[in-house]
Amino acid sequence: MSPAPSHPAAAPDRPAVAPTRSWSFPAPIRHTLANGITLLAYDLPGQYVLAVRALIRFGLAAEPAGREGVAVMMARLLDEGTQRHTSEEFAGLLERHGIAFGAGVADGGLMVDVDVSARHLGAALDLLRQALTEASFPEDEVRRVLRSRLAEIEQERASAGHRASRELIATMYAAGERAAIPNAGTAATIGSLTREDIAAFHAHVVRPQGAVVVIAGDLRDLDYLALVEGSLGDWVADPMDVPGPRRPIPAADADRIVLVDRPGAVQTELALGVPGPDRSVATGWAPYPVLSFVIGGSPNARIDAVLREEKGFTYGIRCGFRPRARGGSFVVSGSVRADSTIESLHLLREILDRARDGFTPEEVRAGVDFVAGTAPGRYATAEAVADEAIGLALEELPEDFTNTNLEAVRALSPERLTSAFREVTGTGMTVVLVGDATSLRQGLAAQGASLTVTKQ
Repeated sequence: MSPAPSHPAAAPDRPAVAPTRSWSFPAPIRHTLANGITLLAYDLPGQYVLAVRALIRFGLAAEPAGREGVAVMMARLLDEGTQRHTSEEFAGLLERHGIAFGAGVADGGLMVDVDVSARHLGAALDLLRQALTEASFPEDEVRRVLRSRLAEIEQERASAGHRASRELIATMYAAGERAAIPNAGTAATIGSLTREDIAAFHAHVVRPQGAVVVIAGDLRDLDYLALVEGSLGDWVADPMDVPGPRRPIPAADADRIVLVDRPGAVQTELALGVPGPDRSVATGWAPYPVLSFVIGGSPNARIDAVLREEKGFTYGIRCGFRPRARGGSFVVSGSVRADSTIESLHLLREILDRARDGFTPEEVRAGVDFVAGTAPGRYATAEAVADEAIGLALEELPEDFTNTNLEAVRALSPERLTSAFREVTGTGMTVVLVGDATSLRQGLAAQGASLTVTKQ
């Protein structure tokens, strides 16, 4: 008996893809405390772990010359002891109340992050106040943190990516610009720091005037305003004249190639950069996240389509616009096989040049869909909302910026993307390579740009 004829199974019906639902970034409830602190409260029902963020405004230009990095060291020491608690006691209180505490510095000021359950908010705010107003900077903890940073610098020197990033900013910005030095300082500046330097800097810049505090999470049945006023609201300090952030000055000779010699390297780390806009740019920020995605923000972007998929030179190269409180940069970075370095650099420059000629409607749509369509997921937690809110405050952007920018993203055209990219890339580009100078020097010299070779 012959088998029954087989028939291919009918393909299942594909589900229809519905359009994304309307979404907007939440609006805060704004309060101003008597001491000048601005409090922004985001009520997010169901988010039971509260995210508290504090911003103390100052520019890194406030650091004394030769003491660059003191702000970051101060931030790292805020939870290492106060006038009331030793470092161990402070850590014990954080653990007892389930509080996550962190602090960092950007070019617009000090930011402190606290995550805590609603029932321990009062304790968290009290410890935050102590860290900001009563940090004691114990000598042994200062020495430990400074030693740790010096060890970190040595590790960064061994990392091709870190080495390229450090050389990029040193080349792209003018000598003497704070932006030309890593936020956390160099071996020379950190090695000269003392406890007195850190304590004096803290006393100079950490003040309530102009400070912003954000609380995001489920605030129902929680008198958060009374808790903030009873802790940070009692903070009083005389106002001081502290420099704010400013746009860094590019180097006059930034249009050149810097080769950092790493003898025998089997890969070359590439970093290409040019000064770019901040999020308050007059022509609008909307094109820049989309440009990042289309040119080098995904495996399907223009750069990886050529260098990874077609050529097999790299595991991936990314690019992006990096805003600061004032100014910013456009940076392309990644590693390639050493024997493909010269061709990879040539192809990268070709890709960027072609981007100045325009983008297809399909590319624009893909970038717009990604940036606008993923926004609800990016801001789905109290932590993400608080981080965005404090970032807006850092850059002095309006509280509705996220929503108005997303509206502008959805309205982007190929022409607007092209003009935005031309506005940024009309000047020369800094190129840094970390690789074997013996095998690369001749090919790079033929690129036609000024070439500087330095040691690892």
